[in-house]
Amino acid sequence: MTDPLMYQEDHFVVLEPNQPEQFLTAAELLEKLKDVLSQRQHNLPPELQKFNSIEAQAKYLIDTSCDLDLEPGQFLQWYAVRLEK
Repeated sequence: MTDPLMYQEDHFVVLEPNQPEQFLTAAELLEKLKDVLSQRQHNLPPELQKFNSIEAQAKYLIDTSCDLDLEPGQFLQWYAVRLEK
């Protein structure tokens, strides 16, 4: 039987161009994505346009993706990590 710890997504490593990697909790990643999305409501990817709230957009990204292209050469990537063994 699979250990449920394998599927917990409590912590993420976040990568951005020209920035050191950041380790964020799920709540911190949600806030970071909400921040980024709030500035991009005029230029959202098609799959995010169907959501009525920025929070719903951010949650959808966390649940279904691991990156967001912001503009040419600019991106945000996040990967679930386990900090404890």
